[in-house]
Amino acid sequence: MSREIWLLRHAETEWSRDGRHTGRSDIPLTDLGRAAAAALAPVVSKREWAAVFSSPLSRALQTASLAGLGAAVVQEPDLWEWDYGDYEGLTTVQIQAERPDWSLFRDGCPGGEAARDVGARVDRVIARALAVPGDGDIALVAHGHVLRVLGARWAEEPAGFGERLALSTASICVLGFEHDTQVFWRWNETAAEA
Repeated sequence: MSREIWLLRHAETEWSRDGRHTGRSDIPLTDLGRAAAAALAPVVSKREWAAVFSSPLSRALQTASLAGLGAAVVQEPDLWEWDYGDYEGLTTVQIQAERPDWSLFRDGCPGGEAARDVGARVDRVIARALAVPGDGDIALVAHGHVLRVLGARWAEEPAGFGERLALSTASICVLGFEHDTQVFWRWNETAAEA
C-alpha cells in the first residue's frame, strides 16, 4: 500500500508551553502557535488528501485550518486528547509531588483514562483511516499524547510504548508501509525540517 497517514500535532497553547496536562480543556493557540500552524501549510499543500480527521477541540481544528486543511476536516471524537481526569491542568512535577513514581503511560490518571483506553480509541482511528476509499493520503490532526499512543499502536506495540515517542507542538509524523509492514517514515518534524 502506498498511502501515507500524516499526523499533525496541534500548535502551541499556553498550557502546552507551560507543560500542563491539557486533555479536555479547550485551550486556544497562542500567537506563536498560530504562526507555527500556518508554517505547516506549504508542507501539507503538496499532498493530495483522501481524508482529514481532527480532534473536535479548537486547538486541533485551528491548527488544521491554519495549515490549509480546514475545509476537508471531519471531526473524529476518538482523536480527543487523553482524559487526564483529576490531573487536568497540572504539570508532571505537580503530580509527582504527590505521587513520586507516577508515569502517565504506566499509571494513567485517576478519574480519567489509562493507556489501554487511549489505545482502544486510536485502534479505531487507524482502522477508519485504512478503510478510506480512493487515492490520496490521510491527515490526522490531534494532540501529543493521543498521537504518541497512535504511533505505538501503528507499530503494533502496546499503548504504553508511546512514552518513548516524543512529539513537539506543530510537528508532523508520516506513517506508511514498507511492503506489508506498517512503518514510520518520519517522526516529530517541524515545518522547517519537513
